[in-house]
Amino acid sequence: MVRDELMRLRERAEAEAVTLARDLEALFAASRDSNADDEHDPEGATIGFERAQLTALLAASRERVAEVDDALGRVDAGTYGVCERCGRAIAGERLAARPFARHCMACA
Repeated sequence: MVRDELMRLRERAEAEAVTLARDLEALFAASRDSNADDEHDPEGATIGFERAQLTALLAASRERVAEVDDALGRVDAGTYGVCERCGRAIAGERLAARPFARHCMACA
């Protein structure tokens, strides 16, 4: 049951990362093909800002995939739901909110 939920979470995070990577590549391609001076564009956000935002979102999605992969490893090792710092059980409410949590609330 936990493994299934983690796999669903991983699939969503992976799909998001793929979409963001595609969007970022499209932005790079558009900026290569444009001679616009986005540094002085009075119309709003610069291409640099959009690039930074997409890059940050992509990094967060990839980090989420890694966190879930680590949690799946803990499931396989039989240590899922055990705080890595104090060794006590992580509360079910915390695991429901953060299924990849490594620490109990007291240690977090």
